[in-house]
Amino acid sequence: QVQLVESGGGLVQAGGSLRLSCAASGRTFSSNAMGWFRQAPGKEREFVAHIRWGAATTTYADFVKGRFTISGDNAKKMVYLQMNSLKPEDAAIYYCAAQRFLASATVASTYDYWGQGTQVTVSS
Repeated sequence: QVQLVESGGGLVQAGGSLRLSCAASGRTFSSNAMGWFRQAPGKEREFVAHIRWGAATTTYADFVKGRFTISGDNAKKMVYLQMNSLKPEDAAIYYCAAQRFLASATVASTYDYWGQGTQVTVSS
């Protein structure tokens, strides 16, 4: 059974930093790419960042460019999201997700596996 488990969320002041981690497990797990999404109360889940292993390419939502960095190690089945210069509007539950095959980076329905999420709270 494939599992994705996020960690690293918490409470931080505006302007601060957090590093989220996501660990994938399961004998059958393999991925073409992984990504991060977030969902704030009363809002739709939205794309944050994506990394494609083979091409080593990354994609970011405009609202995090220059502040967030996605990285990872496919062999270790880990992906990270370094979040700097956090703003109150970044507060949300952050979800890790994985794609088995080549697909759109930003569309949630193209992801095959999802974690349970980790809460990020940013105080002003």
